[in-house]
Amino acid sequence: MTRYTYSLTDTRPTQLGLIALQSDETIETDFRRMLPEGLELMVSRVASDPEVSAATLQRMEAHLTDAAALFPSGARMSAVAYGCTSGTAQIGQARIGDLVRAGVATPDVTEPVSALIAACAHLGIQRLAMLSPYVEEVSARLRDVLTGAGVASAGFGSFNEPEEAAVVRIAPQSIIEAGCDVAAMQECDALFLSCTNLRTLDVIDEMEARLGLPVLSSNQVLAWHLFGLAGNRNAAFAPGRLWRAPDA
Repeated sequence: MTRYTYSLTDTRPTQLGLIALQSDETIETDFRRMLPEGLELMVSRVASDPEVSAATLQRMEAHLTDAAALFPSGARMSAVAYGCTSGTAQIGQARIGDLVRAGVATPDVTEPVSALIAACAHLGIQRLAMLSPYVEEVSARLRDVLTGAGVASAGFGSFNEPEEAAVVRIAPQSIIEAGCDVAAMQECDALFLSCTNLRTLDVIDEMEARLGLPVLSSNQVLAWHLFGLAGNRNAAFAPGRLWRAPDA
C-alpha cells in the first residue's frame, strides 16, 4: 500500500441545519429548492407521531436535543431551524432554542413561529388570516401565540386533518380555494398557510395574484428567516412578496 500525505482546507460554504420531523415529506425538498448558492444545508430528523395533537406535538420536546446532536461534529452551523409550526407553538420558541443548542453549537436557532412573526414585521402585517390542516386544539394554540406577539387573528379555516400522511397529499387546488375563502372572511393584511408538511410553495404566487395580498407559508418564512440569519437573504426559488420586499 502506498501512503500519501495530504493537506486540510478550512474553506467551506456557510453551513445551515434543518431539523425535520420524521413524518414530514415536504420541508426538505422545499428547502433545497429555495437554497441559494453559497449555503450548504444539513438535515437531521426528530422522532414524531403520524397523528398530530397537542399531546403528540409536546412529545417531540424529549427528542429534540438528540436530533440536533446528530449533525456532523465537524460542521460549523451558522444557524439551525426546527421545522414544525404547531410543535413550536406547543413547546415554546425559547424552549426550542435551548433544546437545539444543547445538541449542536450554533449562534442562532429559528422555527416557523419566530420566522412568521419576523416576516409579518418585515411586511407590516398586523392582521393575519390563517389556513391550517390540523384539528382545532392544535390551530388554536398557534393563533394564541401569534396574538400574544402582536399579530391579530383574522379569518381562520382548517382541513381538520389529524394524519400527516393525508396532510402532505392535500391537493394544490384545495389549498388555493380554501385559502382564498379564508382570506375573504375578514379584513386582513395577509394569509398564512400553516404546516411544514403542506405543499404550498407552488401555490403562493397564484394566490397572491388572486387575493392582492401577501401569502406566507411555513416553509417559505422559515427558509427566508434561516437564510437571513446566515447573512444571505436570497433564494434559488423565491415564491411570494416576502422575498421581494426590501430590508428596512
